[in-house]
Amino acid sequence: MKVDIQSIHFTADYKLLDFITKKMEKVQTFYDGIKSTDVYLRVEKDSEKENKTVEVKININGNPIFAKEQASTFEAATDLVLDKLVAQVKKHKEKVVAKQE
Repeated sequence: MKVDIQSIHFTADYKLLDFITKKMEKVQTFYDGIKSTDVYLRVEKDSEKENKTVEVKININGNPIFAKEQASTFEAATDLVLDKLVAQVKKHKEKVVAKQE
C-alpha cells in the first residue's frame, strides 16, 4: 500500500514519517482493498497546546474513508486517528462482505 505524507508549512523529520507510515500500514491488515493512503500533517495556531493536526484519507473502492484528529504531538494525533480509521475500515469491510453474500 502506498502512503503519501504531506507536511504543510513545515518539514517533518524522518522519524515522524516512519512512525506514521508504520501506523498506516497496520490499517491494511484489516482490509486488503485499500489502494493508497494520503496523510496531511498541519500545525495550527502556535498558542494552543493541542495544535498538531493529522488528517488521513484512505482510498478504497467506493467512497474514500476520512478521519481527522488534533493533539499535542503528531504521534498522539496519529494514534487517535488510527483508532477511528480502523473502526471505519472494519465497518466498510462488513458492508462489502454483506453485499457479496
